[in-house]
Amino acid sequence: MYSSALAISYTHAFNIGLGLLIPHLLTLSSSFLEGAKLRVFTVAASHSQLQKEQRSMAALLSRFRIDYSNVYVIPDLAKRPNKTTVDAFKEFIVPFLKDIDEKEEILDEIYASHLYISDAEFIAMKGKTYRELRIRELLHQHSQDATLIVLTLPIPRKGVLSAGLYLGWLDFVTKDMNCPVLYLRGNQQSVLTFYS
Repeated sequence: MYSSALAISYTHAFNIGLGLLIPHLLTLSSSFLEGAKLRVFTVAASHSQLQKEQRSMAALLSRFRIDYSNVYVIPDLAKRPNKTTVDAFKEFIVPFLKDIDEKEEILDEIYASHLYISDAEFIAMKGKTYRELRIRELLHQHSQDATLIVLTLPIPRKGVLSAGLYLGWLDFVTKDMNCPVLYLRGNQQSVLTFYS
């Protein structure tokens, strides 16, 4: 079913421990994707830091003996997504964009406020929404040929982010991908240790 000639892609390396360890383990002998090439995508803090970020990530991967084929540094994750992507996302979440007053007749206020997306929430989370939409564009641009894509799961903020918007991000980012997508999130404890 899977060809080992294809790549595992990992996007946005903020939590590099578990997000790199699992794809690495999957490429080892006698594992699911034995021999697959690991492509690492990381985000640059600024355009001037591209080369430094690439060398730093390559050194880190070598230090932990993680075999990789390429390290790509994404310089423009903060760039606004294309209008077509934004419009497609808005269309995608229409079932969850209901007026709170309409919902109160059917559901109690607490349940409704966590399920549906209010206009105020959509505006407040615009930056994070655009970031997730940009990740989708980058996945379609760079990882359509991957065997598996491993992404860092964004952390939802309880009471700030509704389930409708959060799940909308996750579903829309992975929509129409030609391969499985694995979202990973560690518990903020180190899984990789280096002794110098």
